[in-house]
Amino acid sequence: MLKRLIKPLIWTALALVLIIAAMAGLVALMEHHSSQRPDVALKTLSGDTVTLDQVADGKPMVVNMWATWCPPCIREMPLLEQAQKANPDVTFVFINQGEHARTAERFLENSGLSLENILLDSKGDLARVTASMALPTTLFYNADGKQTSLHRGELQAPQLNSLLERARN
Repeated sequence: MLKRLIKPLIWTALALVLIIAAMAGLVALMEHHSSQRPDVALKTLSGDTVTLDQVADGKPMVVNMWATWCPPCIREMPLLEQAQKANPDVTFVFINQGEHARTAERFLENSGLSLENILLDSKGDLARVTASMALPTTLFYNADGKQTSLHRGELQAPQLNSLLERARN
């Protein structure tokens, strides 16, 4: 009985390994294609359309993708607020994913955070272009618009400082 099962199990395991390898290759390819600052139309809270290049102002850039329902996003925001104040040579952009402007505004009013460059990505276009479906995701770009790092999950101060230095160089 066991001998009859070994061959199908080996083929199943082999197929699973090939599927995982193909998926890893696709993710790597998508991340490679997103190495430049994406040209995605985003909305300001007042309804104007902008791109990341328009906001960058020739500086290195940190792009934080977040949502009001995401606990790790909310936990890391005070750290990002401090970093924004302490690093005027870096443009910080906070892009809400999939929520209405009023939802983001209410959250910011109630949180007491003072963040600049709040943008909205109601359709998740930036997440698709950058293959960043997890929240929070933080992207780091140098002054030339080349992606230097990508961090999925909640940032801690040492990580953020290291990734900021990489974006500056």
